[in-house]
Amino acid sequence: MTDSFDVRTYWERRLGQEYSLAGVGYQRLGRYYNAWMYRVRARVFERVLQDHGIGPGSNVLDIGSGTGFYIERWEAAGARSVTGVDITDVAVQALRAHHPQHRFVQADIGATLPVHEALPPGSFDAVSAMDVLFHIVDDEAYRRAFINLASLLKSGGWLIWSDNFLRHGTERVKHQVSRSLVESEREAKAAGFEIVGRVPMFVLMNYPSDTPSRLARFAWTAMVAPAALMPPLGWVLGAILYPLERWFTAALTESPTTEVMICRKT
Repeated sequence: MTDSFDVRTYWERRLGQEYSLAGVGYQRLGRYYNAWMYRVRARVFERVLQDHGIGPGSNVLDIGSGTGFYIERWEAAGARSVTGVDITDVAVQALRAHHPQHRFVQADIGATLPVHEALPPGSFDAVSAMDVLFHIVDDEAYRRAFINLASLLKSGGWLIWSDNFLRHGTERVKHQVSRSLVESEREAKAAGFEIVGRVPMFVLMNYPSDTPSRLARFAWTAMVAPAALMPPLGWVLGAILYPLERWFTAALTESPTTEVMICRKT
């Protein structure tokens, strides 16, 4: 399916208006709730790296770097070098200012990649694409993204990415496509990736896309309504849910919402 939605214009405008974790995250829930969500993301990402021995001494690439959240996670994991790619000029310019020790390139991972000294083919030990690929609404660009990611990785290199991995049919809105687990796995394998594992990123704190239950979706929307209506209440809600989320994401193997898939280039 091809869509006329202009993803770059959308994100240039969105980050130009709010360059923050709320701007790159669940925008309508405000910065307080998003801060707690990103604390969960950090814990899960760090655990994935530790469980698979990824990070120390690695040459890594982060796709959709945004505000640099995962740039900092890679630094903490001991990466030898970090390169970031973002579709927006807003993010790239800010990232270059805030992280001058790293390299940043403006590019669309779903398009033909530019020839750039910072993006030599087959040179990265690991690539992260967290909460990024479901924003590629064009299906051909989605396929091309996996081919591009594979081309940038060394043989045996790691791809860590998050999506909703629906166990029912694909769901589309203007700026996001939640694809089925079957479709996501098919495109990853077609590009030359072996799927090593999949773990929950969230269980309670994010919209339950991976359930067809209208009741479950309504209940979640009602639960987070205070954060949407009065953002400071998002801090209270996040503080209540965070310890539960830490336990659930570590204990469960499936979730009704966003998960992290770990792949390796064969």
